[in-house]
Amino acid sequence: MRPSATEEPHRDLTAAATAIESEWPILICLLGDFRVLKGGRPVRVRNGGKIHALLANLSVRRGYRAPRDVLLDALWPSGEEALSRQSLNTLVHGLHKQLGDAIGGAAPVLHADGYYRLNIEAGVGVDVACFDILAGDGERYARLGNIAAATVAYRQALRLYRGDLCGAADSHAVVERERVRTRYLTLLAEVADYHYVARNYDECLSATLELLAADPCREDGHRLAMRCHVRRGERAQALRQYRLCAAILRAEFDAAPEAATTALFDHVRIDPDSI
Repeated sequence: MRPSATEEPHRDLTAAATAIESEWPILICLLGDFRVLKGGRPVRVRNGGKIHALLANLSVRRGYRAPRDVLLDALWPSGEEALSRQSLNTLVHGLHKQLGDAIGGAAPVLHADGYYRLNIEAGVGVDVACFDILAGDGERYARLGNIAAATVAYRQALRLYRGDLCGAADSHAVVERERVRTRYLTLLAEVADYHYVARNYDECLSATLELLAADPCREDGHRLAMRCHVRRGERAQALRQYRLCAAILRAEFDAAPEAATTALFDHVRIDPDSI
Protein backbone atom coordinates (compact mmCIF):
# COMPACT_ATOMS: atom_id res chain seq x y z
CA MET A 1 0.00 0.00 0.00
CA ARG A 2 1.24 3.52 -0.67
CA PRO A 3 -0.31 6.99 -0.59
CA SER A 4 -0.07 9.19 -3.66
CA ALA A 5 -0.42 12.90 -4.30
CA THR A 6 -3.50 14.41 -5.82
CA GLU A 7 -3.53 17.22 -8.36
CA GLU A 8 -6.32 19.04 -6.53
CA PRO A 9 -4.58 21.87 -4.65
CA HIS A 10 -7.47 22.67 -2.31
CA ARG A 11 -7.94 19.24 -0.77
CA ASP A 12 -8.59 19.05 2.99
CA LEU A 13 -5.03 18.23 3.98
CA THR A 14 -5.75 17.27 7.57
CA ALA A 15 -8.31 14.73 6.38
CA ALA A 16 -5.85 13.55 3.75
CA ALA A 17 -3.15 12.89 6.35
CA THR A 18 -5.64 11.03 8.54
CA ALA A 19 -6.71 8.95 5.54
CA ILE A 20 -3.09 8.04 4.83
CA GLU A 21 -2.64 6.86 8.40
CA SER A 22 -5.86 4.85 8.22
CA GLU A 23 -4.83 3.06 5.01
CA TRP A 24 -2.33 0.93 6.89
CA PRO A 25 -3.52 -2.07 8.94
CA ILE A 26 -0.63 -1.29 11.31
CA LEU A 27 1.30 1.99 11.23
CA ILE A 28 4.27 2.77 13.45
CA CYS A 29 4.56 6.53 13.94
CA LEU A 30 7.92 8.02 14.88
CA LEU A 31 7.37 11.63 13.79
CA GLY A 32 6.62 13.51 16.99
CA ASP A 33 5.25 11.32 19.75
CA PHE A 34 5.65 7.56 19.35
CA ARG A 35 2.37 5.90 18.38
CA VAL A 36 1.20 2.58 17.02
CA LEU A 37 -2.01 2.69 14.97
CA LYS A 38 -4.15 -0.32 14.12
CA GLY A 39 -6.63 0.51 11.39
CA GLY A 40 -6.04 4.19 12.11
CA ARG A 41 -6.77 3.84 15.83
CA PRO A 42 -4.07 4.16 18.51
CA VAL A 43 -2.97 1.05 20.35
CA ARG A 44 -1.90 1.38 23.97
CA VAL A 45 1.89 1.11 24.04
CA ARG A 46 3.91 2.38 26.99
CA ASN A 47 6.14 5.23 25.90
CA GLY A 48 9.72 4.24 26.66
CA GLY A 49 8.82 0.59 27.21
CA LYS A 50 10.26 -2.48 25.54
CA ILE A 51 7.70 -2.59 22.71
CA HIS A 52 8.43 1.06 21.99
CA ALA A 53 12.17 0.33 21.93
CA LEU A 54 11.81 -2.73 19.69
CA LEU A 55 9.57 -1.09 17.10
CA ALA A 56 11.57 2.15 17.09
CA ASN A 57 14.84 0.29 16.55
CA LEU A 58 13.42 -1.70 13.65
CA SER A 59 11.64 1.30 12.09
CA VAL A 60 14.73 3.51 11.72
CA ARG A 61 16.96 0.89 10.08
CA ARG A 62 17.43 0.09 6.41
CA GLY A 63 15.08 -2.71 5.44
CA TYR A 64 13.30 -2.30 8.79
CA ARG A 65 15.43 -5.05 10.26
CA ALA A 66 18.12 -5.46 12.89
CA PRO A 67 20.39 -8.29 14.11
CA ARG A 68 19.20 -10.01 17.22
CA ASP A 69 22.35 -9.06 19.15
CA VAL A 70 21.79 -5.38 18.39
CA LEU A 71 18.24 -5.56 19.71
CA LEU A 72 19.33 -7.44 22.82
CA ASP A 73 21.93 -4.76 23.58
CA ALA A 74 19.38 -2.00 23.02
CA LEU A 75 16.57 -3.53 25.08
CA TRP A 76 18.50 -5.38 27.82
CA PRO A 77 22.01 -3.91 27.84
CA SER A 78 22.99 -5.60 31.11
CA GLY A 79 20.90 -8.72 30.76
CA GLU A 80 22.06 -12.33 30.67
CA GLU A 81 22.00 -13.42 27.01
CA ALA A 82 19.80 -16.51 27.32
CA LEU A 83 17.21 -14.68 29.41
CA SER A 84 17.31 -11.67 27.06
CA ARG A 85 16.69 -13.90 24.04
CA GLN A 86 13.73 -15.45 25.79
CA SER A 87 12.40 -12.02 26.72
CA LEU A 88 12.73 -10.83 23.12
CA ASN A 89 10.81 -13.83 21.83
CA THR A 90 8.13 -13.22 24.46
CA LEU A 91 7.93 -9.57 23.39
CA VAL A 92 7.52 -10.49 19.73
CA HIS A 93 4.87 -13.06 20.61
CA GLY A 94 2.98 -10.46 22.63
CA LEU A 95 3.03 -8.09 19.66
CA HIS A 96 1.58 -10.86 17.50
CA LYS A 97 -1.29 -11.36 19.93
CA GLN A 98 -1.93 -7.61 20.18
CA LEU A 99 -1.66 -6.65 16.50
CA GLY A 100 -1.79 -9.79 14.38
CA ASP A 101 -5.54 -9.67 13.81
CA ALA A 102 -5.07 -6.45 11.80
CA ILE A 103 -2.95 -8.28 9.20
CA GLY A 104 -4.86 -11.53 8.90
CA GLY A 105 -3.14 -13.28 11.77
CA ALA A 106 0.37 -12.70 10.42
CA ALA A 107 3.21 -11.78 12.75
CA PRO A 108 3.99 -8.02 12.80
CA VAL A 109 7.66 -8.81 13.51
CA LEU A 110 9.41 -11.71 11.76
CA HIS A 111 12.55 -13.57 12.86
CA ALA A 112 14.87 -15.37 10.46
CA ASP A 113 18.63 -15.92 10.03
CA GLY A 114 19.50 -14.01 13.18
CA TYR A 115 17.52 -10.90 12.19
CA TYR A 116 14.21 -9.45 13.31
CA ARG A 117 12.27 -7.29 10.86
CA LEU A 118 8.92 -5.58 10.41
CA ASN A 119 6.45 -7.53 8.30
CA ILE A 120 6.03 -4.83 5.66
CA GLU A 121 4.62 -7.31 3.16
CA ALA A 122 1.67 -8.10 5.43
CA GLY A 123 0.78 -4.42 5.93
CA VAL A 124 3.02 -2.96 8.65
CA GLY A 125 3.94 0.61 7.71
CA VAL A 126 6.09 3.42 9.11
CA ASP A 127 5.01 7.06 8.95
CA VAL A 128 8.51 8.16 7.90
CA ALA A 129 8.11 6.06 4.74
CA CYS A 130 4.75 7.72 4.03
CA PHE A 131 6.38 11.12 4.49
CA ASP A 132 9.15 10.20 2.06
CA ILE A 133 6.69 8.86 -0.51
CA LEU A 134 4.67 12.07 -0.52
CA ALA A 135 7.82 14.21 -0.65
CA GLY A 136 9.02 12.13 -3.59
CA ASP A 137 5.65 12.51 -5.34
CA GLY A 138 5.96 16.26 -4.97
CA GLU A 139 9.47 16.27 -6.38
CA ARG A 140 8.30 14.28 -9.42
CA TYR A 141 5.43 16.72 -10.01
CA ALA A 142 7.87 19.61 -9.72
CA ARG A 143 10.17 18.08 -12.33
CA LEU A 144 7.15 17.81 -14.65
CA GLY A 145 6.40 21.49 -14.10
CA ASN A 146 3.15 20.89 -12.17
CA ILE A 147 4.05 23.09 -9.21
CA ALA A 148 0.50 23.23 -7.83
CA ALA A 149 0.30 19.44 -7.58
CA ALA A 150 3.82 19.33 -6.16
CA THR A 151 2.78 21.76 -3.44
CA VAL A 152 -0.24 19.62 -2.52
CA ALA A 153 2.01 16.59 -2.10
CA TYR A 154 4.49 18.61 -0.06
CA ARG A 155 1.75 19.91 2.21
CA GLN A 156 0.39 16.39 2.74
CA ALA A 157 3.87 15.27 3.74
CA LEU A 158 4.12 18.24 6.11
CA ARG A 159 0.86 17.20 7.77
CA LEU A 160 2.43 13.86 8.60
CA TYR A 161 5.44 15.55 10.17
CA ARG A 162 4.15 15.95 13.72
CA GLY A 163 7.63 16.58 15.09
CA ASP A 164 11.22 15.39 14.86
CA LEU A 165 11.78 11.66 14.71
CA CYS A 166 11.59 10.05 18.13
CA GLY A 167 12.50 6.60 19.32
CA ALA A 168 15.88 4.93 19.40
CA ALA A 169 18.90 7.00 20.33
CA ASP A 170 21.67 5.11 18.50
CA SER A 171 23.63 6.38 15.51
CA HIS A 172 21.06 5.04 13.02
CA ALA A 173 18.30 7.05 14.67
CA VAL A 174 20.42 10.21 14.92
CA VAL A 175 21.31 10.10 11.21
CA GLU A 176 17.73 9.32 10.20
CA ARG A 177 16.34 12.06 12.43
CA GLU A 178 18.57 14.65 10.78
CA ARG A 179 17.81 13.38 7.27
CA VAL A 180 14.06 13.57 7.74
CA ARG A 181 14.25 16.95 9.50
CA THR A 182 16.30 18.38 6.64
CA ARG A 183 13.75 17.14 4.12
CA TYR A 184 10.94 18.64 6.19
CA LEU A 185 12.65 22.04 6.17
CA THR A 186 13.18 21.80 2.41
CA LEU A 187 9.49 21.09 1.86
CA LEU A 188 8.49 24.09 3.97
CA ALA A 189 10.80 26.30 1.91
CA GLU A 190 9.33 24.93 -1.35
CA VAL A 191 5.77 25.59 -0.17
CA ALA A 192 6.68 29.09 0.96
CA ASP A 193 8.33 29.88 -2.38
CA TYR A 194 5.30 28.60 -4.27
CA HIS A 195 2.94 30.89 -2.37
CA TYR A 196 5.25 33.87 -2.75
CA VAL A 197 5.36 33.46 -6.54
CA ALA A 198 1.56 33.09 -6.51
CA ARG A 199 1.32 36.30 -4.42
CA ASN A 200 -0.37 34.44 -1.58
CA TYR A 201 1.64 36.36 0.98
CA ASP A 202 -0.35 35.24 4.02
CA GLU A 203 0.21 31.56 3.14
CA CYS A 204 3.84 32.26 2.29
CA LEU A 205 4.47 33.98 5.61
CA SER A 206 2.76 31.18 7.51
CA ALA A 207 5.01 28.54 5.93
CA THR A 208 8.08 30.74 6.36
CA LEU A 209 7.43 31.32 10.06
CA GLU A 210 6.96 27.58 10.52
CA LEU A 211 10.31 27.08 8.82
CA LEU A 212 11.96 29.63 11.11
CA ALA A 213 10.36 28.11 14.19
CA ALA A 214 12.03 24.81 13.28
CA ASP A 215 15.33 26.39 12.23
CA PRO A 216 15.73 30.02 13.35
CA CYS A 217 19.11 30.33 11.60
CA ARG A 218 17.71 29.91 8.07
CA GLU A 219 18.62 33.22 6.46
CA ASP A 220 16.65 32.40 3.31
CA GLY A 221 13.59 32.13 5.56
CA HIS A 222 14.27 35.49 7.18
CA ARG A 223 14.70 37.11 3.75
CA LEU A 224 11.45 35.64 2.48
CA ALA A 225 9.64 36.80 5.62
CA MET A 226 11.03 40.30 5.06
CA ARG A 227 9.74 40.32 1.48
CA CYS A 228 6.33 39.09 2.61
CA HIS A 229 6.05 41.83 5.21
CA VAL A 230 6.92 44.46 2.62
CA ARG A 231 4.34 43.09 0.19
CA ARG A 232 1.77 43.17 3.00
CA GLY A 233 2.59 46.80 3.70
CA GLU A 234 4.46 45.98 6.91
CA ARG A 235 7.78 47.72 6.28
CA ALA A 236 8.61 48.17 9.97
CA GLN A 237 8.03 44.48 10.61
CA ALA A 238 10.36 43.63 7.71
CA LEU A 239 13.06 45.74 9.36
CA ARG A 240 12.43 44.01 12.69
CA GLN A 241 12.77 40.66 10.95
CA TYR A 242 16.29 41.61 9.90
CA ARG A 243 17.15 42.65 13.45
CA LEU A 244 15.81 39.32 14.70
CA CYS A 245 17.89 37.44 12.14
CA ALA A 246 21.04 39.34 13.11
CA ALA A 247 20.46 38.73 16.83
CA ILE A 248 19.91 34.99 16.34
CA LEU A 249 23.04 34.58 14.23
CA ARG A 250 25.10 36.58 16.69
CA ALA A 251 23.90 34.54 19.64
CA GLU A 252 24.18 31.18 17.89
CA PHE A 253 27.35 31.55 15.82
CA ASP A 254 28.85 34.94 16.68
CA ALA A 255 28.33 35.73 13.00
CA ALA A 256 26.77 38.54 10.97
CA PRO A 257 24.02 38.07 8.36
CA GLU A 258 24.98 37.23 4.80
CA ALA A 259 25.55 40.06 2.34
CA ALA A 260 22.28 39.20 0.56
CA THR A 261 20.33 39.59 3.81
CA THR A 262 21.94 42.94 4.62
CA ALA A 263 21.39 44.15 1.05
CA LEU A 264 17.69 43.28 1.34
CA PHE A 265 17.52 45.18 4.63
CA ASP A 266 18.98 48.26 2.91
CA HIS A 267 16.40 47.99 0.11
CA VAL A 268 13.58 47.75 2.67
CA ARG A 269 14.98 50.71 4.58
CA ILE A 270 15.70 52.98 1.61
CA ASP A 271 13.45 51.84 -1.26
CA PRO A 272 10.81 49.25 -0.24
CA ASP A 273 8.92 49.76 -3.52
CA SER A 274 11.80 48.09 -5.33
CA ILE A 275 11.05 44.77 -3.62
